[in-house]
Amino acid sequence: MMRLNAGKTAESKACNWLLKQGMVHRESNFRTRWGEIDLIMQDGETVVFVEVRYRSNSQRFGGALESIDAKKIARLVKTSKIYIQQKRIDAPCRFDVVTLDGDRHIDWIPNAFGDTAA
Repeated sequence: MMRLNAGKTAESKACNWLLKQGMVHRESNFRTRWGEIDLIMQDGETVVFVEVRYRSNSQRFGGALESIDAKKIARLVKTSKIYIQQKRIDAPCRFDVVTLDGDRHIDWIPNAFGDTAA
C-alpha cells in the first residue's frame, strides 16, 4: 500500500510540475489490458503520453529512467494507440518521461523514446 501511495504522490507531483511548464492535463491512469499510461497531457497541439518513475533510493536500486525497458516501452506504445483510436485523435503525439529521484529532484525528458511514434 505504501508503494501505491508513493506512486500516486509522484504522479501528482509530476502532473503539477508539467502544468507549471504550460501543459494541459487531459487524463490520468488510462488503462487497457496491455498497460497503463500515467499521465496524458497536451502541449500545444501535441498529445503527450507521460511515464512517471519514482525511486526513493536511486543509489541502491538504480535510477528511475533505467527502470524503463523495451517491454515497458512496447506496452506504452500499444496502450497509446488504443487511446488515440478511442478518442479519435488526429494530432502529433510524443512520449515524455518524468523521473523523481527522492523527494526533491525532478527530471523531465521530452520525446524520451525518440521516434517511437504513437
